[in-house]
Amino acid sequence: MMNLWMVAWALAQAQPEFKPDQSVLPAPAPAGAIRLLDERGNQSFLSMAGEKTDWPCEEGVMTSTPKKNQNHIVSRQHFKDADIHVEFLLPPKGPANSGVYIHGNYEIQILNSSGKEKVTQDDAGALYGFAAPLENACRKPGEWQVFDIRYRAPRRDEAGKITEKGRVTIWFNGKKVQQGTEFGEPKSAFHPFRYGTTPYLEKIRDRQKKTMTGPVFLQDHGNPVKFRNVWVVPADSNAFVYELPKE
Repeated sequence: MMNLWMVAWALAQAQPEFKPDQSVLPAPAPAGAIRLLDERGNQSFLSMAGEKTDWPCEEGVMTSTPKKNQNHIVSRQHFKDADIHVEFLLPPKGPANSGVYIHGNYEIQILNSSGKEKVTQDDAGALYGFAAPLENACRKPGEWQVFDIRYRAPRRDEAGKITEKGRVTIWFNGKKVQQGTEFGEPKSAFHPFRYGTTPYLEKIRDRQKKTMTGPVFLQDHGNPVKFRNVWVVPADSNAFVYELPKE
């Protein structure tokens, strides 16, 4: 008789490989996707204060409005494990610095890394502070680019200690740039729960650490990076829309 471990292993082997089709952009959202920004400009983001965002949105495209690296936008939808899809366009000038903050703690780096021979943890497709991309997949400014991210949150015990590291696999413009990369405690001093945080984010932070569910942030880092076609496909039943607790 098969034991439980063997059953779990067999089910894992039966799951299709994570290899999203990035050949045509904008990519259609799959069944079960939660649309955070669609082609009509419907969007589900708030400011870091939990208010209406001031990022302009035209024809389904939102543009980062720089304010001292403290004007990130945060999704109203929270999730635990999920696949995350983000399409973005780098501006013609500047470093094009931005990022996708998963749960407000772990940044998938956006940067104009086009043409670089050697990429580091600072470059596009890096898990910032943890791992450089496996290769340089960054296109030139002016061309739409895409991340598909498979995220598995860390697990914590009742005391808040990580008992199992998180993992991330990332496809970037048709190339796999992270493969099951592990990560532990957040490292960046500038993630939104530490730098320029607000009472709204403090409430999210406390709940996120207890439950390992949280939002997606799109990062303001001083550059007008454009975003479109953003969605999340939760891998479990933990996803929900966060509402401010009543006082």
